[in-house]
Amino acid sequence: QVQLVESGGGLVQAGGSLRLSCVASGRTLSTFTMGWFRQAPGKEREFVAAISWSGGSTYYADSVKGRFTISRDNGKNTISLQMNSLKAEDTAVYYCAAKAWGVVGVTFRPDHWGQGTQVTVSS
Repeated sequence: QVQLVESGGGLVQAGGSLRLSCVASGRTLSTFTMGWFRQAPGKEREFVAAISWSGGSTYYADSVKGRFTISRDNGKNTISLQMNSLKAEDTAVYYCAAKAWGVVGVTFRPDHWGQGTQVTVSS
């Protein structure tokens, strides 16, 4: 079983930056595709970004491309999401997710989820 714990959320002004982190325990992440999803109030959960087990392949939702960067450190069993040029519409609960050998793309369907961390962008 994989346990995922996110951190780094908070309140930031539009145009600012935040860095989210996710620490995994229970299993090594070296064979897992990892990613981030988000859910805004009243909306469905949506895909944000994914990264392959090696870190060599990444995929982003069009809404965050060029502003967000996903990365991973398998030695520390962590992934991160650097979020720059934040907009009010980025406000959401952000979830870390994982799936062994998962697809690195918008069709990424995780088996494991974190509890989420709130990101609020004020305009």
